[in-house]
Amino acid sequence: MTATNSDDPIFDIPEGMDRLRAVMARLRDPDAGCPWDLEQDFATIAPYTIEEAYEVQDAIQRDAMDDLRGELGDLLFQSVFHAQMAEEAGHFDLMDVIRGITDKMIARHPHVFGDQSRDKSADQQTADWEVEKAKERAARAETGVLDGVALALPALMRAEKLQKRAARVGFDWPATDQVVDKIAEEARELAEAQKTLPQDRIAEEMGDLLFSVANLARHLGVDPETALRATNDKFTRRFAFVEGALREAGTTPEGSTLEEMDALWTAAKRAGI
Repeated sequence: MTATNSDDPIFDIPEGMDRLRAVMARLRDPDAGCPWDLEQDFATIAPYTIEEAYEVQDAIQRDAMDDLRGELGDLLFQSVFHAQMAEEAGHFDLMDVIRGITDKMIARHPHVFGDQSRDKSADQQTADWEVEKAKERAARAETGVLDGVALALPALMRAEKLQKRAARVGFDWPATDQVVDKIAEEARELAEAQKTLPQDRIAEEMGDLLFSVANLARHLGVDPETALRATNDKFTRRFAFVEGALREAGTTPEGSTLEEMDALWTAAKRAGI
């Protein structure tokens, strides 16, 4: 690790949020800051913020607590970075962010910080939470049922949230079998589209099919984003098994037939990989 200047006054600031804020302010200082940090804006930093959130989730899935500690720090730093840029532009500062989330959590938990009873099920508390969120959306003049569902969410996650919102006002299939039928219908339409329609219409039909699959996941109580991520991991493990077996046989996927690789894939499944 590169040596630091212990005489720097930043080390006189007690450890904690104040020092972190001071570090961020120094990085953005026009005269003494970091050239890279000074070039950034909200749009350029946003992808890093999303990436750090996924890295937090990855550490949790791996049950890697040391990694999680570091990733949470990276994610916290992203919030501080955005707040610093907002303060420079005169919009708000980090304390406004902290104050806002504190007030929001108090308002959304009247059974903890107010006079409402805590004798509620988790489902009832979730319903109450949605009522409070609806009030907040109304205060922001978001009157449409689907208003406020973030555009930047992963597509499967956003599909599920849109469907949940619509379901609250009764726009939903009453039975899971009907969702399965809808998936079959969309699959047939996609099969027909790929024969006769241009690429943009094929993409549209594919989107319809994926949206219906996300709807089925919701009806089954399955998080589609998590389920697909788990399948991605499973595919990666099994394909690594195939590659390893081929390597031991002195060949590669490129030098093998589909039948050979499929047999190894089946072996991986049987082995519980």
